[in-house]
Amino acid sequence: MAEIELKSDSAQVTDVGEKPRRFALAAFDRKFLLIALATLLAVRLLAVFWLPFTDTTEARYVEIARKMIETGDWITPQFGYGVPFWGKPPLHTWLSAIGMKIFGVGPFGGRILILATALGVLALIYTWVRAHRDRDQALVAVAVLASSIMFFGASAFVMTDMAMVLGTTLSMVSFYNCLMGKSSRTIWGRLFFVGIAIGLLAKGPVALVITGIPLVPWLAFVGRWRKLSTLPWVSGIAIAAVLTLPWYIAAEIKTPGFLRYFIIGEHFERFVVSGWQGELYGSGHARAKGMIWVYWIATFLPWTGFALMLLVRPKALHNVVRSDDAGWFSYLALWSIAPMLLFTPAANILAAYALPGLPATAVLLVTLWASARGTPGRRTRGFVGAALGGIAILFLAVTFMSQFAPTSLGLKTTRELVAAAQRNDPDVAFTFWGRRLYSAEFYTAGQVTFATESAEFAALVTNDLHDAVAIRDWNEAQAAPMLPPAFERIGVFGHYVLFIENRNLGDAS
Repeated sequence: MAEIELKSDSAQVTDVGEKPRRFALAAFDRKFLLIALATLLAVRLLAVFWLPFTDTTEARYVEIARKMIETGDWITPQFGYGVPFWGKPPLHTWLSAIGMKIFGVGPFGGRILILATALGVLALIYTWVRAHRDRDQALVAVAVLASSIMFFGASAFVMTDMAMVLGTTLSMVSFYNCLMGKSSRTIWGRLFFVGIAIGLLAKGPVALVITGIPLVPWLAFVGRWRKLSTLPWVSGIAIAAVLTLPWYIAAEIKTPGFLRYFIIGEHFERFVVSGWQGELYGSGHARAKGMIWVYWIATFLPWTGFALMLLVRPKALHNVVRSDDAGWFSYLALWSIAPMLLFTPAANILAAYALPGLPATAVLLVTLWASARGTPGRRTRGFVGAALGGIAILFLAVTFMSQFAPTSLGLKTTRELVAAAQRNDPDVAFTFWGRRLYSAEFYTAGQVTFATESAEFAALVTNDLHDAVAIRDWNEAQAAPMLPPAFERIGVFGHYVLFIENRNLGDAS
């Protein structure tokens, strides 16, 4: 793919009367950033293996992917056996299922292709910034994005968002390249529609909205409406339709009612109805309206402080933005805040909803800094090193604790409990007292029941199975006396107390 020829001037704009200062990294700085990125990748890969799947989000999605492999149904993700999951399109489920099909059912297989989408986002950002700015700014932008707390955490987390971010990032990068570049415009234009298709298969129409929100005002701001004709509309729409419509049509035919629930429920009622009661697969996440802006600031840590430091040079920032003939900074600013504009009136949100704007936020911060402040000084480099090191140490500590002291983290997972019960008998049958737990379903390969009546406990001694029962720690005093005498208390694992049937005691009684 040909590199975009449009280049920004390497000189950086500063305050009136000051000489422009060029942004350039020393060889040592480049080497440090590359080592930092390699370290972050190593830490994330370690977490891929060691961090357990936790309830409710990640365990739910990886269990849906496991069921996809088990049942062989690649059209309709299943919330329960025979129960369709209409909440999200299947791209992330396909990624996890394919990964587990290749590498085995487990954390690595479930997460590795999600991590691949995050690496794809970083590669897109690097090539784009290098084409329009320079390689040093591209390297710093990738380091900032990769180490922002939400991007790093979500980079291998089994959920819908990172797959959608790959689509929105591809669309935004391709759109700018198509309109502002001098070569490969048709290729970039078609890739814009490929990004739309990825978003539609990852999370649905919300991806199209997040992409459109920044483009409409930007086109009005820079006055380039006529350049829309450079987009290959016919072939592009055809590409997007071919990639997306077959699954949407097949899903509706296979499970009628999907489109109504998904389009109206998940994309309208979910966000405007506080405490939405139409949720089929959990509950709404009611938050104060406008909370998404707080999430945005928090998800970009530790780099939010560097953004605030730019505000001490208002004249330089004004000059930089005023001299931006290519609309670079306005494009990035609108892209950055698009998710917040969409979800400000929303009644049900998560912090991850700010994720699609983070690639632009990272690029905006780095390129504004490069233009307004020039090459970072010794103090700034020290802060950057501390920020990168701090993120790596934080996640490394959490990863090690999850493997060697899992109960100390208080994670909502049943991994250790299931492993303890299966240590002496791999075929032990599990019963959990209370509500459904997706991690229990995953770690038992679906061989688990959930009880809410004492009679279900009494039946365990006559079912010809070797049974294990898990009771929530705070509910032990109430539920444990309902167990037959044959069950022995083994210990506490996270939030659950494990009881295992002693067949000898059962025979004696």
